[in-house]
Amino acid sequence: MVLLNSLYLPFSNLIIMLNSFFRKIILLLIITSASAQVENEIAPPFNIKTVSFIQNNQNVVPIFQLGSGFQLQFDDLYGNEADYYYEIIHCDYNWKHSEIPKNEYLQGFDNQRIQNYTNSFNTLQLYSHYTLSIPNQFTQQLRISGNYILKVLNNDKEVVFTRKFILYEDLVTVPIQVKRARTVSNVEYKHNLDFSIKSNTITFQNPLKNVKVVLLQNGKFNSAIKNIQPQYTIGNDLIYKYDTETQYWAGNEFLYFENKDVRAANNNIARVDASTAIYNSYLYTNNARANFPYSVYEDVNGNFVVRNLNAANSEIEADYAWVYFSLSAPTFNNDNAIYINGMFNNYSLTPEFKMDYNPKKGIYEKALLLKQGFTNFEYVIVDRKGAIDNENAIDGNFYQTENDYSILVYYRANTDRYDRVVGKGNANSLNIIN
Repeated sequence: MVLLNSLYLPFSNLIIMLNSFFRKIILLLIITSASAQVENEIAPPFNIKTVSFIQNNQNVVPIFQLGSGFQLQFDDLYGNEADYYYEIIHCDYNWKHSEIPKNEYLQGFDNQRIQNYTNSFNTLQLYSHYTLSIPNQFTQQLRISGNYILKVLNNDKEVVFTRKFILYEDLVTVPIQVKRARTVSNVEYKHNLDFSIKSNTITFQNPLKNVKVVLLQNGKFNSAIKNIQPQYTIGNDLIYKYDTETQYWAGNEFLYFENKDVRAANNNIARVDASTAIYNSYLYTNNARANFPYSVYEDVNGNFVVRNLNAANSEIEADYAWVYFSLSAPTFNNDNAIYINGMFNNYSLTPEFKMDYNPKKGIYEKALLLKQGFTNFEYVIVDRKGAIDNENAIDGNFYQTENDYSILVYYRANTDRYDRVVGKGNANSLNIIN
């Protein structure tokens, strides 16, 4: 009996040790899984409108120089002064959570309530307007460059929506040339980016591994070109002169409408209906432009401006209106879907922005509730897998199209623990060369 007890105790201890070991393994897997989570932007619910990043009083693509200030603004159509909170997460090149502790990339605190909000004034549509300034009294500074996710949460700490933004350092220059496509079949339809990376500050270690780039057209994160390696180096300069890897479909100029005076039929608005609780703006029917010659159509590359001509403060005095879009595209393949896109909805492909086909009229239609002002928009084709079909764009592709291009340079030295954004280059296709 004594012998059995002596054998039993070690075996029991072994079981306890194994249980403890497996618990630690499971915990480690959970932590690793969380840190490896890819952060995709979460679109806001219907009551959250006009989400925008503001710098120098202008709506901008959220790419800011490290140390500069900016704001996130949005409206809540419930207008009940709800409490919203924010959280800031640092990410790596692939938008996975980085390994940097929060106190190393953020001076101060997040998970604070957004305290700057004001109710709309003299509008038919009630809303509460929220402004989050970075830095602020709680979040004094974002200390390092890189990719960031800004989460907006409700009282139950549930995520309401998220938005990406990027902070960069000015340590490299990125000269860019926008050229027509190098491939003969696409010379009329695509833009090609030739660029180099130059620095007098950084001596690049193993650039094929440690240097990464992101190419953006008109600030669209959802069509970014990534994982392009330098073709060759000249000293400390990295050279990128690809024929196909750095090509973009040129698209066509953005369409627009203007309802700065929501009561009048202004640019591209056929008529206004005031018989309902808020105004209705009916746009002229757009014709698919793919089979028409290119024509100059001034735009702001997808941006929008909130403005009420008859108000002093458009942030809270601009009203909302139902805007009725219609598109005639008789040669379109109905197996795919058509969405309305622009910076006004962060180029989102949620059902709210999917057009419906009206068989009686033979056109595609959609009504969107939008804040008044000047708005650029485009029609995009989306296949059943949720991918945008730029090659067969509703409005075609023309090398003459004016587009903004940006290139971000990421660098992670052998001893670094995160992906720095060390520079940014800009170019416009108005300066295109053959």
